[in-house]
Amino acid sequence: MASPTGRAGGKGGGRRSPSLAQLRAFTAVAEHLHFRDAAAAIGMSQPALSGAVSALEEILGVTLLERTTRKVLLSPAGERLAVRARAVLAEVGALMEEAEAVRAPFTGALRLGVIPTVAPYLLPTVLRLVHDRYPDLDLQVHEEQTASLLEGLTAGRLDLLLLAVPLGVPGVLELPLFDEDFVLVTPLGHGLGGREGIPREALRELRLLLLDEGHCLRDQALDICREAGRADAPVTTTAAGLSTLVQLVAGGLGVTLLPRTAVKVETTRSDQLLTGYFADPAPTRRIALAMRSGAARSTEYQELAEALRGALRPLPVRVLDAKA
Repeated sequence: MASPTGRAGGKGGGRRSPSLAQLRAFTAVAEHLHFRDAAAAIGMSQPALSGAVSALEEILGVTLLERTTRKVLLSPAGERLAVRARAVLAEVGALMEEAEAVRAPFTGALRLGVIPTVAPYLLPTVLRLVHDRYPDLDLQVHEEQTASLLEGLTAGRLDLLLLAVPLGVPGVLELPLFDEDFVLVTPLGHGLGGREGIPREALRELRLLLLDEGHCLRDQALDICREAGRADAPVTTTAAGLSTLVQLVAGGLGVTLLPRTAVKVETTRSDQLLTGYFADPAPTRRIALAMRSGAARSTEYQELAEALRGALRPLPVRVLDAKA
């Protein structure tokens, strides 16, 4: 038990307790393995950061880092204690979030991560909802791929995610919003262009254009192809975003799959495109909010999810209830 002077009691009670600044400095170095980059990441000068880490080593009585002229490495003790330090900082962050949530719900910052194949098509609805219903909420949007978003959520860098599910990640709770169909986008003159009732098996023979690796939409398209009985990976040309992908289709390089929410934005930019619709059941994807299990603001996030379901009904999607 800590003494009134702030020194740890019991065995070794003469030692000081580490400060949060020292723990932040150490975890930053543990992440970046570079003093200059770590200092920049947490907004601290390099000498101050180095001094904080050295002070922490003195307080703990162990060597946390192995320093050479060219690089920084974690010592075996540093590897173990970095995990503990991150956990301490995460708990302190949760404490601050809890206090903020108690003071006033839907106020302060909310760091929302969004995948690129959702952001351009849903953010107008999200931003309008937040502006109208939660004017005191400081919404901060970060567009990243799924793996980066999940890392940010579990590390506490992000509060809430808007992305395709299922994720299957322990400690992450999904709040389903809607299902949406995929459609087939083709160039003018293509045999399937503008058709309805297209069988999935048609994907076996098509020259399908996909997004680059790392996009969950690419993985979903490949899964759809496998379900249609296509064994090979139909990848000859890829793109970093849906806008480029659709323009490649307009140029006659192949066809692609688009989620329904993206069709209006992406296909109206060219008169060289046609949209085809699959027979029921069409290939689909599910979009949800995702949060840390036990998040301090979980009640707010669930309320936000319900409000979003209502706001999204005008879109070409099938809105889900909270139990989906």
